[in-house]
Amino acid sequence: MKSVRSKILAFAIVATLVPSIGLGLLSFWRYQDLIRDKAGIELRMLADHTGGELELWVQERVDELRAIAASRTMIDVLSARATAPGGASRSGTHELELVLRAAQKKRDPLLELTVADAAGRTVAGSAANRAPVRLPTEWPGAAVTQGAVPEPPQWDPARATATLTVVVPVMSHRNELLGALSAVLDLGAVQSRLEHVVNASPAEVILLAPNGAPLFSTHGLISELASVDAAALARLRAHPGEPVIYAGHHQRPVVGVADRTRSLPIVVVAEIDRADVYRNWLRTLQVFLALVGGLTLAVGILAYGIGHSIVRPLDSLIGAADRIASGDLAVPLQAANGGEIGELSRVFNKMVERLRRGREDLETANRALQEQNKLLEALAVTDSLTGLFNRKKLDDILDDQFVRFRRNQRPFALLMVDIDKFKLLNDTHGHLAGDEVLVALAGILQRSVRAVDFVARYGGEEFVVVLVETTTKAAAQIAERIRALVESHRPEATREALAITVSIGVTESHATDGSVEDVLARADHAMYDAKHAGRNAVREA
Repeated sequence: MKSVRSKILAFAIVATLVPSIGLGLLSFWRYQDLIRDKAGIELRMLADHTGGELELWVQERVDELRAIAASRTMIDVLSARATAPGGASRSGTHELELVLRAAQKKRDPLLELTVADAAGRTVAGSAANRAPVRLPTEWPGAAVTQGAVPEPPQWDPARATATLTVVVPVMSHRNELLGALSAVLDLGAVQSRLEHVVNASPAEVILLAPNGAPLFSTHGLISELASVDAAALARLRAHPGEPVIYAGHHQRPVVGVADRTRSLPIVVVAEIDRADVYRNWLRTLQVFLALVGGLTLAVGILAYGIGHSIVRPLDSLIGAADRIASGDLAVPLQAANGGEIGELSRVFNKMVERLRRGREDLETANRALQEQNKLLEALAVTDSLTGLFNRKKLDDILDDQFVRFRRNQRPFALLMVDIDKFKLLNDTHGHLAGDEVLVALAGILQRSVRAVDFVARYGGEEFVVVLVETTTKAAAQIAERIRALVESHRPEATREALAITVSIGVTESHATDGSVEDVLARADHAMYDAKHAGRNAVREA
């Protein structure tokens, strides 16, 4: 186990455990899907059977109502009300109310019976406070045999139960519509019919109104149920018959299936606690995870031993490489006994020695190159005779000052300085004298401005002074001082003293300037004004 190859091979053998663990987890996930599908089938059957039983129960109540609606007393009273101008007699109405009360007492699901004529006006009822009868605007064709539900079911706080109103037509012997019989049904009475449907299933069946309000539960009181959120209700309605996971009516995660009855405005929801569905799956998963954890621990211990034998010499090598990267080449690395790591250590020491010698040569070459670069940099931006900035550097300075002026609106000033009758001086005293005058003027200009200002040789005997954040008035004072210093200076290039003068044009940057050339042009024009005025003068643009 000394070579890296053999250690990697051992680790690869151990790594074959990973696919087996992955396959195990994949099997559990598939098992989870099967459990969910099985729960979905069971819940779908419960919801479907509940909906069928509910519709059958309502149809039985409709049949009872049709029998009551077909009674002689009912037909006689409504016929008399339809034909006689004054309506039915009081005795007939009283007899009808007795019939309604007797029918209600015989049938527990009937909470209230009310009779209305064809116009919807209440005629008689079993309750003292008769509820208004809402007749369908148009009786459906099946209403003669099935009845109609004029409004959605609702929770009745006074009766502490959910109620459903059913209306059946009252027909004459000639099959003419005389009125309607309205019955308020107690949905709680259907519980005995649904007990055999739910049977021993841990699932709970809940009836919901169209707005999602709970109406009835097979496992508890309605007061213990909370309405599910709108998003969960929308998912249940959008996917009828499909299992949906959501926070149930008891505010616990559940798996639920919704089914809408065909003839009633009621949503049937069958739901079961998610924990009950996945309890066995979770128990098996916990055992599997414990097994995987133990196996992972054993593999981890083995991998740690293998990795430690590999990483320890590599740590030394990495530490040495870090020191080399930080510039320390005095790194003697202890070579390992054998294997690839030992050979790598020996090669590393040879590399460090070569780097050390190469670094010394490189430092020597760098020092020489830096000196050459400094010289080249100075030559690139300065005038070789005067030591001032050259024309190229001046262009960069002016561009930068113009950008700053555009940004902060603080003006800069320019002095265009030209030596008067310089050609005559060269012709009379020679070019050496002219060069001495140029050098002397450069010195005067540098001494006359601030450290933040710039002085450059523009070309020939012309110089430009850039005064940072300076107005024309202040620049003119500086220009006058320069003019006086030049006039009083006497270079001694020949045996006789030379009288040197300059003409200076002064300007500052303006908001209307389109480019720095506009500023230079004004300064140049002002300088020529100074020459035309007799030279040895300062003129402002």
